[in-house]
Amino acid sequence: MLERIAKTIERYAMFRPGMAVGVAVSGGADSVCLLHVLQELDLRLHVLHLNHKLRGEESLGDVEFVRQLAERLGIPCTLQEADVEAAGGNLEQTAREARQAFFRQARAGGLVERVALGHTRSDQAETVLFRFLRGAGTAGLAGIRPVTYDGLVRPLIEVSREDVEHYLRERGIAWREDSSNAGSQFARNRIRHQLLPQLEREWNPSIRENLAHTADWALAEEAYWEEELSRLSAKLLQEKNGFVSFSCAALRQLPLAASRRLVRRAMEWAKGDLLGIGFQHVSAVLDLIASPNGHGRVQLPELEALRSFDWVRFGSRGARPGNYRMPVPVPGTLQIPGGLRISLELIEKAETSETPDYVYNNGMGGLDWPRLSGFLEMRNWQPGDRYQPAGSTGEEKIKTLFQHARIPLWERRQWPVLVDGESIVWSRRFGAAAGVAANSGSRSILRIREMESD
Repeated sequence: MLERIAKTIERYAMFRPGMAVGVAVSGGADSVCLLHVLQELDLRLHVLHLNHKLRGEESLGDVEFVRQLAERLGIPCTLQEADVEAAGGNLEQTAREARQAFFRQARAGGLVERVALGHTRSDQAETVLFRFLRGAGTAGLAGIRPVTYDGLVRPLIEVSREDVEHYLRERGIAWREDSSNAGSQFARNRIRHQLLPQLEREWNPSIRENLAHTADWALAEEAYWEEELSRLSAKLLQEKNGFVSFSCAALRQLPLAASRRLVRRAMEWAKGDLLGIGFQHVSAVLDLIASPNGHGRVQLPELEALRSFDWVRFGSRGARPGNYRMPVPVPGTLQIPGGLRISLELIEKAETSETPDYVYNNGMGGLDWPRLSGFLEMRNWQPGDRYQPAGSTGEEKIKTLFQHARIPLWERRQWPVLVDGESIVWSRRFGAAAGVAANSGSRSILRIREMESD
């Protein structure tokens, strides 16, 4: 067993010599075994114990047991409490979150660099079956990660619970039994004590080993996809102002396996996690992408996917952005809600370059300054707004210009237009109004530049 643990530690590069490692010790067999095994390595250990205060005197007994064990082994120990029951909600989830917070605190404070947990191959089998029953994909079937991005490692992940208890008995090492592990209140206990034994008896005596192998396969698949998704995400996903968007055409060109994962990644970036996100949500978004109708909306847990023309955007279901109206300094720069800056500069014709700046091109345009009243305001586009852009044959609704240019719905709400009194004299992308546009005869020009905010 020790050889297998050593190979696991080496395989996943869990530690380096002299590293400060926290060992999460509950007092149970797995964590007690983990502590004794790691003591044989060249590490600076620190025992971490969190009292969830769920079992009264029994929990206090665990605290004292862990304290004495650390003292006997000469290892520093940090004990902490969390009133999990008072927090309400799902007890298992709340307890898990409390432990994660405890471990993050230990790492952030410089007490330890990594935290070792006592999960075994038996825990892995139970986790895979539990997630399969809940409808997890390969990411979920990868089960418990041997090493996580937030510094958690699991050296016992390739040995069984039976191996652990045999190791302890053989050496006369005591441990604590958690009475809550025997009850049927928690789903994991029902899987451990009822479902898995039944599957072993009636279907496959090697079911636990097979489930653990499934996790190994899925973990390797996920490692490949993680690298591939990083490449695809950098190329195809756009993140701005808390929203994540992508091109439908680009996603339709990907294999189904890749497009499913990229949709999940976009949801995760926009929401912050994938809690509550299931197969049906990913499928609904893929249907939205495949639809010949260029507009649509899918409601997701704490999230919505909105399609406009070729683009799908993910974001939280919050209030719509408000209107804005602001005086225009000349010269000066305006910060437009949504991440755009507009620079306005008054120049004389003699100062222009050989390429005239009054031609609206690539985010630049110009107005004939003497034809303006001088009282200018920048505001967002409003339904019904219309004007005649320079070069067009007549007045048009800006909404029509949006449609011709295939501007997504979410970009329109805060689209800037420049008004002189009540007349629109300039609009983002569509340029100066015909009646005030700078031309070859203009002497004094209001030069307007559009720039993305840093």
